[in-house]
Order: sequence, then structure tokens, then C-alpha cells
Amino acid sequence: EVQLQASGGGVVQPGGSLRLSCAASGFNFRSYTMSWFRQAPGSGREWLSVMVSSGPTFYSDSVKGRFTISRDNAKNMLYLQMTSLKPEDTAVYYCAKYRVNRCVGDACKNVNNYDAWGQGTLVTVSS
Repeated sequence: EVQLQASGGGVVQPGGSLRLSCAASGFNFRSYTMSWFRQAPGSGREWLSVMVSSGPTFYSDSVKGRFTISRDNAKNMLYLQMTSLKPEDTAVYYCAKYRVNRCVGDACKNVNNYDAWGQGTLVTVSS
């Protein structure tokens, strides 16, 4: 059974940092493209970053330069290092597994192309 378990959320002041983690199990983690999404209250799920199985990373304009995606294939872990956090970053953050081993272009950003999701971890940026 494919499982993704996100953790690391919490309350942080503007300008602060957090690192989110996603523990994966039930599939050959190193072979799959993985992404982070978030969903703010009243909004749809927003794609943030993807790490293709072969290593390349891509970011949305909203987080580029502030967030860094990484993975440890030996530990089946996906990470999202978040810095310079803003109140508008407040959301539930999700890790997700792409349905095949790699994605290209806008396909990586489409929620419908992901077949497994973590339960979400809440990040609140507030003073």
C-alpha cells in the first residue's frame, strides 16, 4: 500500500523558516517524481515544487528562491525547506507522488496527475 506521511508544520513568525518532511512507503520511492502542494482556506490546491526522479527540481514563482525541495532516496524521504516565510504562505502542505516516474512541464503541476497524497501538515505564518 502506498503511503505518504507529511510532518513538520507549525506556527512560525514572518521571516522564519520551517522544514517539512514526507515519509514514503509502499513503492519504489527513488523511481518516482514527487511534489509539494499547498491549500489555503477557501482556495484550490496550489503546486509549489517538483523533484523529478532523475533529480531536476522546479518551483512555482510564488516560492522560487525561498523554498528548496530535496529527497533522501536511501531513507524514502522528501523534504521542503521553507525560508523567508510570509503570512500568505499559511496553508496545509501536502506531499504527492506523481502517477509515473517522471513528468514534463505543466503536467507536473496538475493535481490530477498525482495518485497518492500525504495527509497534509498545517503551516501558520503569523506574528
